[in-house]
Amino acid sequence: MNTKYIDLIDQSFYFPQEEFKLEDNQLKFHDIDLMALVEQYGAPLKFSYLPKISENINRAKGWFADAIEKHNYKGSYNYCYCTKSSHFKHVLDEALKNDIHIETSSAFDIDIVNKLKENGKITDDTFVICNGFKRDQYIQNITSLINEGQKNCIPIIDNYEEINLLTEGIKGDFKIGIRIASEEEPKFEFYTSRLGIGYKNIVPFYEDQIKNNDQLELKMLHFFINTGIRDNAYYWNEMNKCLKVYIRLKKICPSLDSLNIGGGFPIKNSLAFDYDYAYMVDEIINQIKTTCEEAEVAVPNIFTEFGSFTVGESGGAVYEVLYQKQQNDREKWNMINSSFITTLPDTWAISKRFIMLPVNRWDEEYERVLLGGLTCDSDDYYNSEQHSNAIYLPRYKKDKPLYIGFFNTGAYQETIGGYGGLQHCLIPQPKHILIDRDENGNLTTRIFNEQQKAEQLLKILGYEYN
Repeated sequence: MNTKYIDLIDQSFYFPQEEFKLEDNQLKFHDIDLMALVEQYGAPLKFSYLPKISENINRAKGWFADAIEKHNYKGSYNYCYCTKSSHFKHVLDEALKNDIHIETSSAFDIDIVNKLKENGKITDDTFVICNGFKRDQYIQNITSLINEGQKNCIPIIDNYEEINLLTEGIKGDFKIGIRIASEEEPKFEFYTSRLGIGYKNIVPFYEDQIKNNDQLELKMLHFFINTGIRDNAYYWNEMNKCLKVYIRLKKICPSLDSLNIGGGFPIKNSLAFDYDYAYMVDEIINQIKTTCEEAEVAVPNIFTEFGSFTVGESGGAVYEVLYQKQQNDREKWNMINSSFITTLPDTWAISKRFIMLPVNRWDEEYERVLLGGLTCDSDDYYNSEQHSNAIYLPRYKKDKPLYIGFFNTGAYQETIGGYGGLQHCLIPQPKHILIDRDENGNLTTRIFNEQQKAEQLLKILGYEYN
């Protein structure tokens, strides 16, 4: 009778997979011995596997290079990293090893850009794509960046007032882009994105505020939809509408030469994940080329702003199951030694699901459980996987510790959770480990941040701590 946890996984998925394998009934992630990590650093802990960042960047570059060659596409491809996904220095340092550019979304992002320039990570030739609603400090910081020589800084105009705000401070000529306010799927709470300018208003906006302004050079049209890059009628319809705007603009604005299709590549959130990245890239390039050729305009250079795709699959978290509570005839609650609300806030805020697997005890019988966090909040729980409406784990045994891992958690969780600050119910932020490989390919680990201490939280709260 197949009652072991490994039997459940074998019956449900193709396993092992590229990043996951089993050795001595213990899980390895990119050949990282997770139990050895726990034994060395304890749990709970969060970790970042930095080589995965470079791997995903180069995968995407390869897909676009193949499609450009296949279709004899005359434009170039530029990979930008969307910094809001994770602003950490170790993330930017790893990403920028791969000849990429960056996209910003707020004033303090420009301070990070300045630090990167000081450290020689980027140059004046690096594209800095400035998105977001711009006022006051953000405008001032963009102005300073351009005035100090960042010649490929391109503010993406989000509303009708931003051009005047920028031209007041920028001394010479500068480049700009325009963001399209795309229409979202009907099931969304809103129909049109709050970001950007409507399709029908872009050409009149160009003719009214940009065409006769000798200080401005329109270089880029920016297109992004909230649901990401998906092979469905909705995405291709919005892409087609975007290309029509590009063609209309290109015919009256020769300087326009770039199309930014934003981010939106999904990341693996289940062992059953299936997404054909190469096909999507190939079809995007094909449709852009075909549409432009039919209209007899030059194809644009392509920019992307992958954030979650760049950094998401580099992150993970490991917890220990502390205790099991039998709440009624059906519900078994496995209590973890941390909080989902504080360490994986997307599970609470938007019901996001990550890959969740036990780290050890794969050769033992399994049971259906719910996972509960330590806070005294009814929403601090995790109750299903992306591929099913339940969670199965090896049976809880008080004398045999069980560790569980959440994987591909590297995007947004730290910033949304208020990394290093106050946490719900004052549950401390766990220890954070950086994992890399040396020149010989051997794994290396170091502590990026220790688990929060009481004095750190009390200081934020205004208490004196003795």
